[in-house]
Amino acid sequence: MDSTTSDPPAAPPLAETPLRGTASDGLKIVVVGGFGVGKTTMVGSVSEIRPLSTEELMTRAGEGIDEAGAVPEKTTTTVAFDFGRITLNDRQVLYLFGAPGQQRFWFLWDQLFSGSLGAVVLVDTRRIEDSWYAIDRLEHHRMPFVVAVNRFAERGPSLAKVRAALDLDGHVPLIECDARLRESSKTVLIELVHHLTRLHDLPAGEDAR
Repeated sequence: MDSTTSDPPAAPPLAETPLRGTASDGLKIVVVGGFGVGKTTMVGSVSEIRPLSTEELMTRAGEGIDEAGAVPEKTTTTVAFDFGRITLNDRQVLYLFGAPGQQRFWFLWDQLFSGSLGAVVLVDTRRIEDSWYAIDRLEHHRMPFVVAVNRFAERGPSLAKVRAALDLDGHVPLIECDARLRESSKTVLIELVHHLTRLHDLPAGEDAR
């Protein structure tokens, strides 16, 4: 769902919001997950500025390398990262980095993880196994994360079944979302901030806009 023709496009971002003069805490987070799971869509739907995207048209050179079988309508792909921003409150600002999903670009992940406080793992229940690598890398880096099930359809396995399939520890938050919707994506980010607050005793940012 990063960029497909089968799903409606993400709503355009709100009128760009200038960074507040009172902003003092910049929190870097990364959105990771499998190929075509909706990372670019999430960053674009929630960002208060025009997101920076490094999407390129998929070409025949990627055939046999990029596993596009589960998302045959997908025509573009992220080749570096996506970037967006959302203000949480007068002091806290989230800087969002969407990681590329294809295996050939995974070498970029460690660089994107540098300086990040936490991550969102976006999951497509049709391809749960595509999320295993992201979770493994985050656990290797000891980086806190939440898991968000991107509901492509109303039906799908329950969150309990997803947790079991991913073998998630009980303390890892697991929620549902629709990456195309700003409010839904924002809820995921707020959940991550709350998770970080519990772990690092950071001031909570409950009045995210």
